[in-house]
Amino acid sequence: MEFIKGFDVSSLLEAERCGGRFRDAGGSGDALAILGRHGANWVRLRLWNDPYDGAGEDYGGGVCDLAVVLELARRAKKAGLAWLLDLHYSDFWADPGKQTVPKAWRGLDEAGLEAAVYRYTRDVLCACRAAGVEPGMVQVGNEVTNGLLWPTGKTPNWGTICRYVTAGVQAVREEAPKARVMVHLDNGGNNPMYREWFDHYFGLGGDCDVIGLSYYPFWHGSLADLSANMDDLAVRYGRDLIVVETSMGFTMDDYAAREGLAAPERKGAATRPELVEKIDYPMTPQGQADFTSDLLEAIRRVPEGRGRGFFWWEPAWLPVPGSGWARRSGWEYVREKGPGGNEWANQALFDFDGNALPALSVIRDFP
Repeated sequence: MEFIKGFDVSSLLEAERCGGRFRDAGGSGDALAILGRHGANWVRLRLWNDPYDGAGEDYGGGVCDLAVVLELARRAKKAGLAWLLDLHYSDFWADPGKQTVPKAWRGLDEAGLEAAVYRYTRDVLCACRAAGVEPGMVQVGNEVTNGLLWPTGKTPNWGTICRYVTAGVQAVREEAPKARVMVHLDNGGNNPMYREWFDHYFGLGGDCDVIGLSYYPFWHGSLADLSANMDDLAVRYGRDLIVVETSMGFTMDDYAAREGLAAPERKGAATRPELVEKIDYPMTPQGQADFTSDLLEAIRRVPEGRGRGFFWWEPAWLPVPGSGWARRSGWEYVREKGPGGNEWANQALFDFDGNALPALSVIRDFP
């Protein structure tokens, strides 16, 4: 398997629809084509079950329903890129702080939820096959550090968590037997957490080909912490490892005015001083490039060749009006405070005007 140079472009259609444009060496172009010229060989696409409210208003955040995912998967295939399907098993964002049961599955007991995971995964993969865009890898759950499908599948209910994940894995094995299966946690620098989780999972008969890690330097420790964790996991579990979410800021400038937001409304994590102080690199284009180089080297050094690559999270999510993490219906669904625009704009691989940044050349030139 080639070293993955991957990019999560789940919000690309929304960014384009809202007026986002991308440039490389002075010329405008398709974001996927520009990423391809800089070494991209994979994309990652998140899927939400039903990201709409009862009135049919979408939740925002790229509106990552099946139609959007299939359209982006077709574009990726046309560009010669493989793709990773990221199943959230929720109608909107799922992460360690929220794993909301889809509206259609509410009221189901554990057996019902287990069956729903299997059927949904199977049906999505059948739809991908019918569209001629079978994924090369499938992620069963998104950042399931604290479980999925809360409250029944919340830690420490390890048996239930394993049942839910295993139902998804079984569907992948049956409907997309050539696809590799990933299980994904956050906090990539936290080795005790990974050991606890996967000791339980594998001890209960859990199955996967790849362990996915999120690593954001402002939340998840130093690169040395990430390296130590990956080195241990590779030997302990004998699975391949992919840093499936990562990013680093290129500026401290405020993007709020570009989206018509008041400064207090912006939510960008890496622009908060208490988080920026934790980063070993300056938030400049060169600092972002240096971080990228060191991250790729850390992945390449994982024992037994188990470090298989990375996915940069939302490199093309520009701060354009109308493209943001959630609309009112979305933040109400996940019970979080809004509003907010594109809180990730300062960590993309294109600047606020859509120009390719130096970190992309680092990725391109990495052997």
